[in-house]
Amino acid sequence: MEKLVFAALLFPAFAFAAEWQGTVVGISDGDTLTVLNADKRQVKIRLIEIDAPEKNQDFGQKSKDSLSQLCFKKSVVVDDKGTDKYKRILGRIKCDGIDANVEQVKRGMAWAYRKYLTDWSIANLEEQAKSAGIGLWVNPHATPPWEFRHGGKSKQEAVKVELKQTYLECGAKTACREMISCDEAIHYLNDCGVSRLDQDDDKVPCDSICGR
Repeated sequence: MEKLVFAALLFPAFAFAAEWQGTVVGISDGDTLTVLNADKRQVKIRLIEIDAPEKNQDFGQKSKDSLSQLCFKKSVVVDDKGTDKYKRILGRIKCDGIDANVEQVKRGMAWAYRKYLTDWSIANLEEQAKSAGIGLWVNPHATPPWEFRHGGKSKQEAVKVELKQTYLECGAKTACREMISCDEAIHYLNDCGVSRLDQDDDKVPCDSICGR
């Protein structure tokens, strides 16, 4: 009995892991949502094994929209793995039978969170999405959110300054697939006159990159 108690103390997330059902009533971002459980209580869920772009990152809104399309107002099954330091439930979640954690990575809307990864099939899906240039992988050098969070806005602004210096002249690029960032696409549209980058004429180039 003492050994069982000791094991439970060592591995609390696994000791209290359980499945429960509910309905998604809110989407915070590409890897966090809110579920109304059977007790009519709203519970915030952080999807484990993945990390989606931050709200102010490229593809942050698209990642959120993708999770909303997958899960909002749908019946879900939560594989509950306990809580994190922010009091959020950590879990895998199936929305109408679709594994949202897996699907977000498969769609190129999130990274495999290798620091905490246990299901390495998710890393394989990330590599497939990257090879195909799907979602955020239109930029193969996209900044992972865990690096973005440490760099903050100052790092992003420094990158933009560097990009502006790089793009003082117009090159030979003419297609969105050739752009390495939204800033470069804007440069080619506004400064180089490559109008084909703005197919819907909304003054925003390359929707797949700029994520608007």
